Amino acid sequence: MKARFPQRFSAWGLVRHGLTGDDWPKVWRSPELRRSYDVVIIGAGVHGLATAYYLAARHGITNVAVVDRGYVGGGGSGRNTAILRSNYLTPEGVAFYDRSLQLYRNLSSELNFNVMFSRRGHLTLAHNDSSLRTMRWRAEVNKVAGIDSEVIGPDEIKRLVPMMDTSDRTRYPILGALYHPPGGIIRHDAVVWGYARAADSFGVHIHQNTEVTGIDVDVSGGTTGRVRGVQTARGPISAPVVVNCTAGWASLISAMAGVGLPIITHPLQAAVTEPVKMFLDPVVVSGTLHVYVSQTDRGELVFGASVDPFASYSMRSSLEFLEELAGHVLQLMPSLATMRVLRQWAGLCDMTPDYSPIIGVTPVEGFLVDVGWGTYGFKAGPAAGEAVASLIGTGRVPELVAGFDLARFDDGRLVGEKGAAAVGH
Repeated sequence: MKARFPQRFSAWGLVRHGLTGDDWPKVWRSPELRRSYDVVIIGAGVHGLATAYYLAARHGITNVAVVDRGYVGGGGSGRNTAILRSNYLTPEGVAFYDRSLQLYRNLSSELNFNVMFSRRGHLTLAHNDSSLRTMRWRAEVNKVAGIDSEVIGPDEIKRLVPMMDTSDRTRYPILGALYHPPGGIIRHDAVVWGYARAADSFGVHIHQNTEVTGIDVDVSGGTTGRVRGVQTARGPISAPVVVNCTAGWASLISAMAGVGLPIITHPLQAAVTEPVKMFLDPVVVSGTLHVYVSQTDRGELVFGASVDPFASYSMRSSLEFLEELAGHVLQLMPSLATMRVLRQWAGLCDMTPDYSPIIGVTPVEGFLVDVGWGTYGFKAGPAAGEAVASLIGTGRVPELVAGFDLARFDDGRLVGEKGAAAVGH
């Protein structure tokens, strides 16, 4: 199916609209809330919107509602640092994230919307022998899967990032790094807007400011039951399929359907500096120092760290985080000392015991989940949405996500990604 996008303006049309203040066509509609849909998706972030888009574009299922208590992209999709990579540790993770990276590369063309994908390369630094062994392990897993990754030494790191202190006089000397050339960054708001616009063009209903207050489950046919719809602040909606695509609140939403999830929610903080001349091409990550840094196309440096070491739903940033972050960044690049931080923020991360997501069916028939993404959910959005849409459209679990099912925690089939995801980027 081909998307039916809103009209495009000529150069003169853009000038006329800017000068006259004529009404601009809406990128997506604000439709009336129906009382019945074929599919209800909870969460209007990249995962929910991608699922809706692929349901319509790949499977012809257009009677779909995406509901969110806030606005499009206002949750985790608007609070991340939009780093993309596929150099994970397990075969399942490598294959999954590489598929997502492939979709991201072609997303501007598919959605007819510039999502500003920028291939930069990705460096994961090793400061000790143990880390270096892990980098070599990851490199070999990547190569077997056909992923472009290799371990490089300090001289090559210095060539890629001249500002990096690769000397042996630092507290945490850099022994090497896992270099992943396909990695990069993307504009997170452009991604969610592009998916929303495309899904809407197929007839999908996007309902902002529509909080889900309950999930209806019919248990008359068995102990686990079958989903019948959702309760919202704007009234009930019946649907035979409900998908939980939330971040931060995933366990609370699933509990409404009587489904428990092995998830603990942690805050994750980030910060951004004033814009400066471009000097940092690759994304740089240090698991030992718990920090990562990238530079946007506007010249800002975006910094982040690992999740806060406590469970909380608070999204308040802290001075303690900023002080620790600044100290670690300056150990890597001392010349950044005079740069000014413009703002900092926090988001919520749903962490599973094995640092891998939960995708697929649950004991409640018709209730699906796409949750537990920890600090790496945004890079997974396209592949997750494609897989969940395929599951709904065909009734079969795609092989790409079969290992990420909820039942693995009972069966002991953990997919351990901590070695590639502990810092998150």
